[in-house]
Amino acid sequence: MQSVNPATGEVLKRYDDHDASEVEARLARAAEAFERYRRTSFAERAGWLRRAGELLVAEKERLGRLMTLEMGKTLASAVAEAEKCASACRYYADHAARFLADEHIETSASESFVRYLPLGPVLAVMPWNFPFWQVFRFAAPALMAGNVGLLKHASNVPGCALEIEALLRRAGFPEGAFQTLLVGSQSVEKIIADPRVAAVTLTGSEGAGTKVGEAAGRAIKKVVLELGGSDPFIVMPSADLEAAASTGVAARIINNGQSCIAAKRFIVHERVYGEFERRMKERLEALRVGDPLEEGVDVGPLATQQGLETVEQQVTASLAAGARLVSGGNRPAGKGWFYPPSALADIPKTARAYREEVFGPVALLFRVKSVDEAIALANDSVYGLGSSVWTNDTAERQRFMNELEAGSTFVNAMVASDPRLPFGGVKHSGHGRELGAWGIHEFVNAKTVLVQEPAASGRERGGVHAAE
Repeated sequence: MQSVNPATGEVLKRYDDHDASEVEARLARAAEAFERYRRTSFAERAGWLRRAGELLVAEKERLGRLMTLEMGKTLASAVAEAEKCASACRYYADHAARFLADEHIETSASESFVRYLPLGPVLAVMPWNFPFWQVFRFAAPALMAGNVGLLKHASNVPGCALEIEALLRRAGFPEGAFQTLLVGSQSVEKIIADPRVAAVTLTGSEGAGTKVGEAAGRAIKKVVLELGGSDPFIVMPSADLEAAASTGVAARIINNGQSCIAAKRFIVHERVYGEFERRMKERLEALRVGDPLEEGVDVGPLATQQGLETVEQQVTASLAAGARLVSGGNRPAGKGWFYPPSALADIPKTARAYREEVFGPVALLFRVKSVDEAIALANDSVYGLGSSVWTNDTAERQRFMNELEAGSTFVNAMVASDPRLPFGGVKHSGHGRELGAWGIHEFVNAKTVLVQEPAASGRERGGVHAAE
């Protein structure tokens, strides 16, 4: 494995993959650690997790620089990512005990309740685009629930993967409670099949989700999948166009356009379409593209050369199919995997951009005549992750909330994950939820417990004497 700076193509550092014997040692360590860790108290776990949050804040500049160098996000956004991870640590440290408290249910028994118990070692297969946040939004609830974690991170961010393991260890978590596995994707199926692994979670592409889901299904293991998205951003005539356009650009270029919940398909009512396109074009062309370590840069490079080539091919093929270029579209010469903020309009159904997720800073503009047409177009996708709607009409809001096929609908706001709210999708965007109380319940055994105390007499116990 190696870290490569996407802004220059320079190899930063090479890492030795973990061989079979090292993977075996780490699996054995995880299984042994779980038997001890599951008996720790919520207070102990919360103390370690709060300390992890403190370290993330104290070292955010160093950690942010590591993220930027390995995958190309702007330094400001990388520092903010470290801070967001800290917020998740604090949130679960504060609330996990309440989320997992026994739930008492009245029955005819003396006592009956649901007790939430940890499952064991959970394998997390994580992507490169938010190399800290997507790990911590799994790790914080999983560790508070009493599980132990095994991280198979993306192969282009090994430095981040090892840093997360080291940070949690420095925060006080016992040895083996969270470990990184430096292995390629070809090793994942075997690890999932290992009886010591209790469950698996994946954030990644639809293809990766299919493979992990199949492997988990064969092993009859719980799996949570957070996959791709082609999120609609709907603008209706009653919307504040200035706010919609500025937020729309920010929602499209977040993380250099490489976010599953980035706004990708801009569905605009014909009455305001022309003005919205004009405002969006102006804002896209005003963005500064460059070295993500430099202050004031809005858009850095794409994380991989393959990702850059895919976006370029999608745009070229879509233009050949009849789409209209609004802005950008020309890959700059020179070093680094840069692609300019761009926009396409009049996109036919035959175009690649109509059906595929475009994982780069390319906005797709569509014109519609009605609420019905907007909903139909928004739902005309295999994906269903997030959605953003811009309207001040109460009836329209209710239609969008109820009828958009997505895991979330944000009204007059940009879609974003929040530790307090459930996060996930429907259709090919995956299943299961992360974050909030819902996320921590994904990897626990909801055990039913019923206690019947001995009765003082047969009459009180019921049975044949109860009819006397």
